[in-house]
Amino acid sequence: MTNDSAPLPLPGDDTPAPVPRSRIPELLHAAVTAVGGIERPGQVRMAEAVADAVDEGEHLLVQAGTGTGKSLAYLVPALAHGDRVVVATATLALQRQLVERDLPRTVDALHPVLRRRPAFAMLKGRSNYLCLHRVHEGTPADEGEGLFDAAEVLGGPSSKLGQDVVRLREWADETETGDRDDLSPGVSDKAWAQLSVSSSECLGASKCPYGQECFAEAARERAKVADVVVTNHAMLAIDAIEGAPVLPEHGLLIIDEAHELVNRVTGAATAELTVHAVNRAVRRAAKLANEKSVDALQAAAENYHGLMETAQPGRVEELPEYLAYAVTAIRDAARQVITSLGETRDRSLSDEDAVRKQAMASAESLHETADRLLQDSAYDVVWIERSDRFGAGTASLRVAPLSVSGLLRENLYRDRSVVLTSATLKLGGDFNGVAASVGLPAEGRLPDERTAVEPEPDGGEDVPPTWRGLDVGSPFTYPKQGILYVAKHLPPPGREPDRPAMLDELAELIGAAGGRTLGLFSSMRAAQAAAEALRERLDNRILLQGEETLGELIKAFASDAESCLFGTLSLWQGVDVPGSACQLVVMDRIPFPRPDDPLMSARQKAVEEAGGNGFMAVAATHAALLMAQGAGRLVRAADDRGVVAVLDPRLATARYGGFFRSSMPDFWYTNDRNQVRRSLAAIDASAPPVKPVR
Repeated sequence: MTNDSAPLPLPGDDTPAPVPRSRIPELLHAAVTAVGGIERPGQVRMAEAVADAVDEGEHLLVQAGTGTGKSLAYLVPALAHGDRVVVATATLALQRQLVERDLPRTVDALHPVLRRRPAFAMLKGRSNYLCLHRVHEGTPADEGEGLFDAAEVLGGPSSKLGQDVVRLREWADETETGDRDDLSPGVSDKAWAQLSVSSSECLGASKCPYGQECFAEAARERAKVADVVVTNHAMLAIDAIEGAPVLPEHGLLIIDEAHELVNRVTGAATAELTVHAVNRAVRRAAKLANEKSVDALQAAAENYHGLMETAQPGRVEELPEYLAYAVTAIRDAARQVITSLGETRDRSLSDEDAVRKQAMASAESLHETADRLLQDSAYDVVWIERSDRFGAGTASLRVAPLSVSGLLRENLYRDRSVVLTSATLKLGGDFNGVAASVGLPAEGRLPDERTAVEPEPDGGEDVPPTWRGLDVGSPFTYPKQGILYVAKHLPPPGREPDRPAMLDELAELIGAAGGRTLGLFSSMRAAQAAAEALRERLDNRILLQGEETLGELIKAFASDAESCLFGTLSLWQGVDVPGSACQLVVMDRIPFPRPDDPLMSARQKAVEEAGGNGFMAVAATHAALLMAQGAGRLVRAADDRGVVAVLDPRLATARYGGFFRSSMPDFWYTNDRNQVRRSLAAIDASAPPVKPVR
């Protein structure tokens, strides 16, 4: 533990001395005052726990309810300790809040004590920044064909895509960051892809004629000298997975919105073999690779395409011989292309280096994915999936890790303290489920409350990471602010979205609430069916996810007290509408993963084969996390009131119901439908007018 008599850092010190632990409450108070907030007891507990974890070299899981002020609770002890800190978040909104609001004010507030102004920077993946080489030298032919026609030469882009690309080129001369998130209004993914590159496609600062001006390189340089680097879960996953560090060295890692970490790391570690990707590699290689290797890849693409047209979706526990042959042909042809690209030159191409780099990136990605599919690893899950991204019902092979906990345990917790925080980390009343999923095993857990004497690790090479769990509660009085209503009288949901009794119940609840309803559905089909049915039965405006951008839908919902917003996954976690516009949150059913979900079912089977309860460890944990997040949409401020209604009787009748209820905020619980209707009507009658959102 830091000695409270340690001297404070002096201006010009290369390595700032940590501020004494006893001064953390004082610093936190200054920071909270600076941002115009209200200091919470839970916030103080969290700040002190973060300081202790850093001092002791431990890891910490902190559940901090909405309104706790957890950002300042980790920023203050992080800045006070003096070591470089990386903060990884899941959402752009929180990244912006940290960089544009919390960090500037906190640094100013702590300056008199720290006697320095810690620098901070945002760092994202390279494809989030404009590539000046593409802006000025043009897009390689296979990506840019068809963007423009003669009309553009005369000054008028011929399509929306062309207009967006022209606007991006103009914006390149105005922006200081080149960061896509600083562009308003935004552009489509396809337009952005014309003027950005992935890390594997980048020429490198030393070879690129625009390397000195590169936006991505500038962001990396700022991060190298910053005391606080704000990044996202995807960058953290890449840093852990690929071995080559993309984040600067740091002594403290803070993972906010940590309930999303496993999904983001899984996404970063998932690969896909599509016909589109193989054809793209053929086009990119055609200018530089020898004809024989390109023809071989083209033939492999055509064979793969023919086989995938009739492939049935679902898990593939072992690649059939005919499919293994097709994937092998792609792998071997990709290797030939890679070899040829390294041997041939075509100085007639003005952008030879860019074309070669792009072609090499495509071929290497193909080779790596095909080789991984053929390895038949017990640690991977392979399945066939159909989607409409590259044409209606196009099939592809996908491969994802069976688990990421081992990967995280090996790469996340070495040589630094890690703090994971979220409003939902305790499931079923404890941290064990989430801790295991992020690589923190039960045998490494320390008492939640710090004790005077603690056992020392045994010193072995495979000592599990030591960690604590801490729930600092919420400033809200959930039993007085909200009701959890379970419609116990309804029949259990089946596989079809058409549930007449559920729709009747939903219509009555919306009527009692006067609108003000956020409908969280387990599938898009169910949300669409409910919207279609209730638009015919109610006068309330029913907003439906997918009919407008999510931002516009949330804005419209927050501005109209009589409106309802229906949707699926992103609404369960991404809606923040404090006030009287949202007084009823409805969940149509417990959001278990689909029984035919290849990855979830494989993970569940693996737990069962190891002697565990696969249903509780995988399906129930997945659903409980979503329900906890969904229920958290109701109370966003101290004066919010309302009802969370679950239209699935299993929450009241099934043995696992208690696990789910204990994972949600501690609302007053009832199955009395008449009581809930009276309560909703009373809340509606006393609700203040909704203010338009601009």
